[in-house]
Amino acid sequence: MRSKVTVVGAGNVGATAVQRIHQLGYADTVLVDVVEDLPQGKALDMLESGPVIGSDAMVTGSNSYEETAGSDVVVITAGIARRPGMSRDDLLLTNMNITSAVTEQVVKYSPDCIILAVTNPLDAMCQNILESSGFPRNRVFGMAGVLDTARFRTFIAQELNVSVEDVQAYVLGGHGDDMVPLVRYTTVGGIPISEMMSEETVDALVQRTRQGGGEIVALLKAGSAYYAPSASITQMVEAILLDKKRILPGCAYLEGEFGINGLCVGVPVKVGAGGMEQVIEIKLTDDEQKALEASAASVQELVEVMKNAKEGAQ
Repeated sequence: MRSKVTVVGAGNVGATAVQRIHQLGYADTVLVDVVEDLPQGKALDMLESGPVIGSDAMVTGSNSYEETAGSDVVVITAGIARRPGMSRDDLLLTNMNITSAVTEQVVKYSPDCIILAVTNPLDAMCQNILESSGFPRNRVFGMAGVLDTARFRTFIAQELNVSVEDVQAYVLGGHGDDMVPLVRYTTVGGIPISEMMSEETVDALVQRTRQGGGEIVALLKAGSAYYAPSASITQMVEAILLDKKRILPGCAYLEGEFGINGLCVGVPVKVGAGGMEQVIEIKLTDDEQKALEASAASVQELVEVMKNAKEGAQ
């Protein structure tokens, strides 16, 4: 019996994630969106690729949540992108309301699922989904660090003309301009990158990583990245479904780890059948700790705006 994965949001990120998961062949997927016929059309198109790619897995599109019932994993990508004239708080509160409504339906139909948050602003939405679900922290966590780390690894591999497979790195903190690439833990074939490139080059790659999403938005002119984000989602979903016990950077609710309490922030985590099974607390230098705390403070600001909005609505 195949696993069941639901992806909420049939935009580029969500639909491409379903395509990648379908191609793996061992999970039936449900694509949900409020736009009438959109998820059904995309799902049918993907399903018809089955004979070519060799996947017997089912792909279903729906405008409601009944067909998602009993999902093992639910990926929430639903939300709007920031539009001209829209403030960060406008985006935050709009997507807060969307993810709250989505989570209510997810919990109703799949009370035992693991939820992977992807909607931006990622860390704040992860916190909102966690609180809205009432789930324990191991069953709600976010995907951003895998993406940010993939970008960092790509830039390093390009700079050194080496295989991306040999580049290992970690990016911690919030999914934003103050994310924290851990240069000290970054290696190529086990060799620290500090021995392979200058400090100036490393700093430039760190800065490019922090602005990685914006670089793609500027090139596309309309829309944002979705190939790398969907691949990152798929890696985390696969780690859950196959109980891989992968050590990956993920957005987790911290309970004192790294000196941070009661906040969803990107840190190294173990991902397996139990979801976010463990926060891997590594030793940081004073500068790294300060950078992580500064990143967490930015997330805390967004959480406070959400909290005030919720209290004002009561």
